Amino acid sequence: MKGRDWYREHDVAEAYEDKRFSRGGRFIDRREKRAVVDALSPVEGRRILEVACGTGRFTAMLAERGADVVGVDVSEAMLEQGRTKARATGVADAIDFVQADAGRLPFPDEQFEAVLAMRFFHLAPDPARFMAELRRVSSNQVFFDTFNRYSTRSIYNWALPMGSRLYSEREVREVILDAGLETASASHDFAVPYGFYRQVPGWVASPVRTLDRAVGRSPIGRWLASVSYWDARVQSGDRVPRSF
Repeated sequence: MKGRDWYREHDVAEAYEDKRFSRGGRFIDRREKRAVVDALSPVEGRRILEVACGTGRFTAMLAERGADVVGVDVSEAMLEQGRTKARATGVADAIDFVQADAGRLPFPDEQFEAVLAMRFFHLAPDPARFMAELRRVSSNQVFFDTFNRYSTRSIYNWALPMGSRLYSEREVREVILDAGLETASASHDFAVPYGFYRQVPGWVASPVRTLDRAVGRSPIGRWLASVSYWDARVQSGDRVPRSF
């Protein structure tokens, strides 16, 4: 697994978006942003926390739509990229960037209406602990994504061992339930794994993505999907779980 020292390097932060979301990676960026907007809308006036916000792709997008956003990341280099993006898009006043560990968030219980964590749980060493912490600071909603076991992502992980954690649907639902949340909805996508899209130019990725979406709409789509997006809600009458 790539460690925190690698993630915190300034050159990694500076090249992060170009490496992952240019070329065919643009299709990943578009799908992830649509998933976030669909789950959290309407966002205007809502207090939202993004955990592992990285370079601020989602924080800036949500702030542009009128949300009051806090972005947390362990890497100061990533946060600086986020601040630069926020200034460039004119939403710096609507975002607070905070350096902190996702396992011990520096916020009171139920401080936010919604908590967002994208590209996080595939590297989380203790999913149950982190989910409980996200639930602790949320009064209503936790939205996140996972990479799926029994999918083409398994081949990608085998070919390029990065330490990414893969989940079965049962495992994710158990982590959600144990944190005092319930699954409101789940959507599944990308029979073709992310790694392919990042490696090819847009003109190659475009027809593949069209076919990929068609497969996703078919009866077998959810079973082939390498990525799932989860919308979890606080259970009615549930108390904030204890901190680990």
